[in-house]
Amino acid sequence: MNPWNTRFENENYVYGTEPNAFLANMQPKLSLSGDALAIAEGEGRNAVFLAEQGLNVTAWDYAQSGLMKTTKLAESCGVSVETALVDLNVAEWGENRWDELVCIFGHFPKELRQKTLQGVKAAVKPGGYFITEVYSIHQIPYKSGGPRELELLYTPEEFLEAFVDWRIVHFFMGEVVRNEGELHNGLSHVIQFVGQKPIK
Repeated sequence: MNPWNTRFENENYVYGTEPNAFLANMQPKLSLSGDALAIAEGEGRNAVFLAEQGLNVTAWDYAQSGLMKTTKLAESCGVSVETALVDLNVAEWGENRWDELVCIFGHFPKELRQKTLQGVKAAVKPGGYFITEVYSIHQIPYKSGGPRELELLYTPEEFLEAFVDWRIVHFFMGEVVRNEGELHNGLSHVIQFVGQKPIK
């Protein structure tokens, strides 16, 4: 049983249809174009936003119901998003494929997090960007969303160590207010990271 598939089966968008505020803020600053991949994308709100900015967008998720809602949302907004049912445990990342790779509140066990970050490093093109906002290890007492298990939350060191050879464009750990659908509401403790892959 895939709990995410069950979660997204309802008609309503549990995280809303508007993009994550951090992504919406960073995108115009970076003026990105080209090919974008959104992983653990859920119901498609961020992928559709990127498509509306003119990028060629692919959305990966492990829940078929979420991908179906991604397609529905894209159609309602007059854009196109390619979708793929992908289990990150066995994902084929490829090399230098994406101008932009986005992960918004994608939470996984530590071993899979590390594997995913290495996949991201390989998959982004030289000069391309990785943009992410996730809940930190300090999130649980806030009760405003995210996993209730400490093991699924991020430490800042995970990003700083994984991307030590990248140019860090933005890094932040601290409090923000997020109101995203039914499940992300209120004061939250997050980590934000934007890194640019070196052009060798």
